[in-house]
Amino acid sequence: MISFARTDTSVMANWWWSVDRWTLAAIGGLIAFGILLTLAASPAVAERIGYDSYYFVNRQMIYLIPATIAIFGLSMMEPRGIRRVGVALFLISIVLMVATLLMGIEIKGARRWIRIASLSLQPSELIKPAFAITIAWMMATAKMNEKFPGQWIAFALYGLTVLLLVLQPDMGMTAVVTAMFFAQFFIAGMPLYWLVGAIVLAGGGAALAYAYLPHFSSRIDRFLDPAAGDNFQALTGLEAFMNGGLFGRGPGEGTVKEILPDAHSDFIFAVAGEELGLLACLIIVLLFAFVVLRGIARSLNTHNLFILLAVTGLLTQFGLQAVIHMASTLNLIPTKGMTLPFISYGGSSLIGIAITMGMVLALTRKRIGLGET
Repeated sequence: MISFARTDTSVMANWWWSVDRWTLAAIGGLIAFGILLTLAASPAVAERIGYDSYYFVNRQMIYLIPATIAIFGLSMMEPRGIRRVGVALFLISIVLMVATLLMGIEIKGARRWIRIASLSLQPSELIKPAFAITIAWMMATAKMNEKFPGQWIAFALYGLTVLLLVLQPDMGMTAVVTAMFFAQFFIAGMPLYWLVGAIVLAGGGAALAYAYLPHFSSRIDRFLDPAAGDNFQALTGLEAFMNGGLFGRGPGEGTVKEILPDAHSDFIFAVAGEELGLLACLIIVLLFAFVVLRGIARSLNTHNLFILLAVTGLLTQFGLQAVIHMASTLNLIPTKGMTLPFISYGGSSLIGIAITMGMVLALTRKRIGLGET
């Protein structure tokens, strides 16, 4: 077990006594569930498409190495360092997203991936934490210096990011970025009429997407009227929860992974429901809720507006992504291909979420003498 004396002034000791170890433990719990469910769900998917049984398992274990390094490395940084990393990553992600639109890989009608060497990267997964940090910096600077047009710059960056996401198209990621942006804007003191305008604008955007994006409108139609099209994935996901009951059928004993095309990623919560049961699913939900609520609670103790806004944005993204995945699996919202943080298979998603939580851990560390946590 890790142990450091209170008088130890080394970098590791300072990190250990200042980092939120409860949140770190909760993240470890989510990663453990992810390993277990990847082992349970991935072999069937890999065999069905002609790969080695442990193809996805091996790749996910490899992705965990840089993800772990990102969590611990970023959590040791100071807020100024996090801000610099966030802004640099935002600029790099914008360039990569433009490159993706020009020469990316098209899968299922969406151009969201770009191949770099032998790896496929999804830049939109990396831009989420970077966007939260950059917007927090703009808004916090605008509050400290009224002559600095931080709010207008923030709106311009939001517009650019949403434009690139819609062109892919990726409406789920657009919704997450929008919710993150307006959560930060609300905390920063956005006037009520701006909030009303934002809601109207979001509604108008959704209406345009429904009118001009067949893929988006098809999912809405099938959700509202199951007879309007194929609802195989949604119905199979619900069946998995009914099969699992309270305690599940046992790891590796489920059948839903044999027929669901994305059982290892977009529908991994259904595999959890069937093989681990309702109680295990509730534990997963509680772990996500704990991370979000504890992070927000710790950020409220700070007098640094940048930290408060950044943590709000990062945790809004983290929590909303989990809610969208679980609600989609339970057919509470239209089906949306979105990974469950730390649990679903996916290299870009795992590293993006690791960056997010590394930044949260860094910003919520106790800083004695600064009046901050």
